[in-house]
Amino acid sequence: MAEEEEERALLGPGGGGGGSGCGSPPGGPRGLSAACDPRRLPHRLLVLALMCFLGFGSYFCYDNPAALQTQVQADMKVNTARFMALYAWYSWPNVVLCFFGGFLIDRVFGIRLGTIIFSIFVCVGQVIFALGALFNAFWLMEAGRFVFGIGGESLAVAQNTYAVSWFKGKELNLVFGLQLSMARIGSTVNMNVMGWIYSRVQDLLGHTGHSTLGLTLLIGGITCLLSLACALILAYLDKRAEKLLCKEQGKTGEVIKLTDVKDFSLSLWLIFVICVCYYAAVFPFIGLGKVFFIEKFKFSSQEASAINSIVYIISAPMSPVFGLLVDKVGKNIIWVLCAVVTTLASHVMLAFTFWNPWVAMCLLGVAYSLLACALWPMVAFVVPEHQLGTAYGFMQSIQNLGLAVIAIAAGMILDTRGYLFLEVFFSACVCLSLIAVVMLYFVNHLTGGDLNWSAKKREKLQKVAATEKEI
Repeated sequence: MAEEEEERALLGPGGGGGGSGCGSPPGGPRGLSAACDPRRLPHRLLVLALMCFLGFGSYFCYDNPAALQTQVQADMKVNTARFMALYAWYSWPNVVLCFFGGFLIDRVFGIRLGTIIFSIFVCVGQVIFALGALFNAFWLMEAGRFVFGIGGESLAVAQNTYAVSWFKGKELNLVFGLQLSMARIGSTVNMNVMGWIYSRVQDLLGHTGHSTLGLTLLIGGITCLLSLACALILAYLDKRAEKLLCKEQGKTGEVIKLTDVKDFSLSLWLIFVICVCYYAAVFPFIGLGKVFFIEKFKFSSQEASAINSIVYIISAPMSPVFGLLVDKVGKNIIWVLCAVVTTLASHVMLAFTFWNPWVAMCLLGVAYSLLACALWPMVAFVVPEHQLGTAYGFMQSIQNLGLAVIAIAAGMILDTRGYLFLEVFFSACVCLSLIAVVMLYFVNHLTGGDLNWSAKKREKLQKVAATEKEI
């Protein structure tokens, strides 16, 4: 009986009868095959696959510079500081756009048109980036990364909005985990393929140089076209599902109020510090990692690309696993502490020893995956629901600001002081993150916060609160 009522709600007033009701075709969705019915698992799996591939091109091309560091610096004749500016230019627009990505999707474009527009920005940005290399104009490459950045982070917001629109409840954790895994697969494929593509283009043209680099980047941009195609197909399927099921177009639900910042607790500010200092020691390091492994450990270019991508390779399968683990156990601060300490150990090993770097990089990959699953959910524990959009927007904003500044600083340190000083600098960033975690532990303990509760305790208290609310 309940199932029939739910089906009637899905099908609208026209039910399954003739062509009335929400624009359903004759016979309604009930007459559709499993692959074509938006309520059925095969169709939703198709949508999930499209969601995952939606961000593949963006993540593939984001780390194009890291995969081709030696080629970019040699062909464009730039030092490390200018090379790292390619990452900074990606981050600059997102210092502001993190606050407005959800607003643009909800109020201006809608999820379908917004996703297509952001995908086009990604494609156009990659094309400008490649043309900058073809025409030997580094400023044009920087402009391309800026345009690419406008689309990249907002596309991730759109991807999450689609996920929330199509999947509910316990399905969401798995869906978000799969999306993150596909993103890391894109980064991994880039790290291990772009150098090979450059070599093939070099063989074809018979020489190295900016034209070889430009063509290589254009070929890499094909993945962005794949993402755009997924955006177009998703828009069609979502529009179709809206008509068949009378469902509303997906929205982020974000409410951004900058005045909420003054109400943020000390715990939340410490979470922001952990986020900025931690990621500042991971992403810029990966951006410069390939040459580091070539110079210090005498790896070949292919071996250096492989080890530089191991963080993403480990993150792909481990993110959903760690997400489930943190959900089951709780104790988020302890998990974050473990991740930060492990990351510090990894950087110290890379800086001061000649031990096999695979060990340190595997530790970094595990720690990176664990931190993401334990840190980001903590925001929801310390912020009222109506302030979540502002809190996450602010967190992403200062993360991008930190990454932009640290990327430029890392390039300057490497040009003037070398890799040992750079690793000491990254270790210092992780130490700041560690201090913030310890402070968060004590602040949470003294204020009676719930950040370090076990999952059982949190679930029990939530049930009690829900019961009291009903009474």
